[in-house]
Amino acid sequence: MKNIDTSEIFKGVNLSDAERTLVESKFNVLSVKKGDIILSEGQYVPFQYFVSEGCLRTFFIGKDGKEFTLQFAIKDWWISDYTAFFTGGRSMFYIDCIQNAVICKISKTSMEELYREVPQIETFFRIKMERFFGSFQRRILSDLAMSAKEKYVTFLNTYGQIESQIKNYHLASYLGITTESLSRIRKEIAQEE
Repeated sequence: MKNIDTSEIFKGVNLSDAERTLVESKFNVLSVKKGDIILSEGQYVPFQYFVSEGCLRTFFIGKDGKEFTLQFAIKDWWISDYTAFFTGGRSMFYIDCIQNAVICKISKTSMEELYREVPQIETFFRIKMERFFGSFQRRILSDLAMSAKEKYVTFLNTYGQIESQIKNYHLASYLGITTESLSRIRKEIAQEE
């Protein structure tokens, strides 16, 4: 099992040896295999996860059984059902492993203890949440105002490193289109180049 590397998780945060030891005590490292579900709809959400290796995704299953991918998480990214995590409610989503992964999990209680004991960790997470919120708003705007082709190009420009790690139907689900539409868009772009 891989050890926790606080400098990997908290890039740019200078921790003393005592703080590093405290932070490491609050995380658990897990190896998850492709296909593993780490969160299911209806479960309480006591953890958020830092991806050290691999790729995970958050998705929702509609009443018709169709999957809607909300988020991907690759190396150095965080993932959870944040609404349920912060409110203590039940998850609306699933999180599955789409590539073998090593993840570090931390509970809400442990995070709050770190906020009190290591204030720069609270600052780190506040900045992360501000960026996440901005990204979330941009995603909503793109879903409302962009064509499928524009959404795909925006995805490539923003998250190009993810495309090679995910299946076409996961990407199509994220973009809110069919895999056939995704193929057509890729062909159009290739012809334009």
